Amino acid sequence: MFHRRPLLPAFYKHRLATICASVAFISGCALPPLSERTPSQAISAEEAANTRLGQALQPLINAHPGLSGVRALPDAHDAFAVRALLIHAAEKSLDVQYYIWRADTTGMMLLQNLHNAADRGVRVRLLLDDNGIRKLDRELALLNTHPNFEVRLFNPFVIRRPKAIGYLTDFYRLNHRMHNKSFTVDNMATVVGGRNIGDEYFGATDQTLFADLDVLAFGAVVQDVSYDFDRYWASPLAYPIDQIVKLKPTDIIDDLDLGQVLKQNPDRTQRYLHVLRDTELVQELLQQRLDVEWVKTEMVSDDPIKAEGKANAKQMLSYQLHHAIGTPALQVDLISPYFVPTKTGVRGFERLRQKNIPVRILTNSYEATDVAAVHAGYIKRRKAMLRAGIEIYELKKLSSGNLNKKGKNPFGSSGSSLHAKTFAMDGERVFIGSFNFDPRSANLNTELGFVIHSPTLAQEISRLFSERIPYSSYRLALNEHNKLIWLEQEEDGSIITHTTEPGTSLFSRWWVRFMSKLPIEWML
Repeated sequence: MFHRRPLLPAFYKHRLATICASVAFISGCALPPLSERTPSQAISAEEAANTRLGQALQPLINAHPGLSGVRALPDAHDAFAVRALLIHAAEKSLDVQYYIWRADTTGMMLLQNLHNAADRGVRVRLLLDDNGIRKLDRELALLNTHPNFEVRLFNPFVIRRPKAIGYLTDFYRLNHRMHNKSFTVDNMATVVGGRNIGDEYFGATDQTLFADLDVLAFGAVVQDVSYDFDRYWASPLAYPIDQIVKLKPTDIIDDLDLGQVLKQNPDRTQRYLHVLRDTELVQELLQQRLDVEWVKTEMVSDDPIKAEGKANAKQMLSYQLHHAIGTPALQVDLISPYFVPTKTGVRGFERLRQKNIPVRILTNSYEATDVAAVHAGYIKRRKAMLRAGIEIYELKKLSSGNLNKKGKNPFGSSGSSLHAKTFAMDGERVFIGSFNFDPRSANLNTELGFVIHSPTLAQEISRLFSERIPYSSYRLALNEHNKLIWLEQEEDGSIITHTTEPGTSLFSRWWVRFMSKLPIEWML
């Protein structure tokens, strides 16, 4: 009797099954085809002029043709209040774009305000990078069912939990993120800067607080921001949330309870309701009493195709920034929380010093940073910059225990970590936005910011380096043995010298040095 041989040995059957399972897994992680989307654009200038904001601002805009009214927002409470109160003032449209939106007290308060605006007939377009909306899938998907509220996720993860699995199968795509931050109301006023949406950005947590900077603007530049939002809204990477997040058949918007988190933190919620009552910035804006500066303001922004890895040099913010802000002739004051200058950047700073142009830099110390890997990318360039004559300051980790106390950090509110991204040039021009001085902002993430031709703002930043930063930071230097030292200036003028990096342990120093040797600088 003849026995039929198996078509495949058992070993190959197992391998084939593994390969098939892997292919199915990878296919399940792939971004699905983009289904039809409802097209929309920013409201017209005519519609905007007929809103309450438009009626208050248009006479001022007409009196300053081609210019923009700008007001810096260094204070965390003011930054929250301006956003919340502008939502209350909105009548036609809210176009909101962020990298991170937290499911915490201030995040939920602002989501609740956006929902209320949609209820009263305001069109809300909310564009969020999908890497920064932890624990918000259901809430955002429910809001998207509102007829006046549309949510899109930029460069989304297909596997919702844990999202990190997506990096195993689609790393190249998912390693590009939308880091832009803008908040535009009735196409008349906008807030642009470094802050995301969450308690740590608005001074509302006992944990890490970020010292940050935004700018409120109206006038000519608002049209540019609205056009840029429309570009991202129409990007092939901007997916309607209902194509990524599936609700249960029984889920309806009436089930939405954005106040649940607020009930868990009643004291914090009440504190921020008081902040809204105490802030008069938006009321002053509506009454044409707000103190602003009318200056030339240029928006610089990456083309959204940068997130697809397809942008050419002229479509990148770095190219636009160079052409908008020009070449320094007198001085450069740079503030960047995540500072990875690379060898090329150090050479650029060295050339400035060879021309006797002073360069001062503020970044996070190890104890203040929230991303140790970025610190590893920075530490290997410190000595070269110091030898070139560059002044380097590292922000100390400041106390964040008292949410109402003004601390010594240079941005006007207590904070334990630097998050502002700004630099001033020649005491005449200043950049404020989302762009960090690192390879990730330059090459991978999309970014947005303003170049503001304002001697007032530029000189304010320069004064920070002269008057406040020395007391809130460690100044770096090299001793006679070419070793790094950290100089801490006390209020009485005395100086404490640290010969080891403040806030570090033997293991943390070893670990950061080890990471600095890895070939990861391009990702930082």
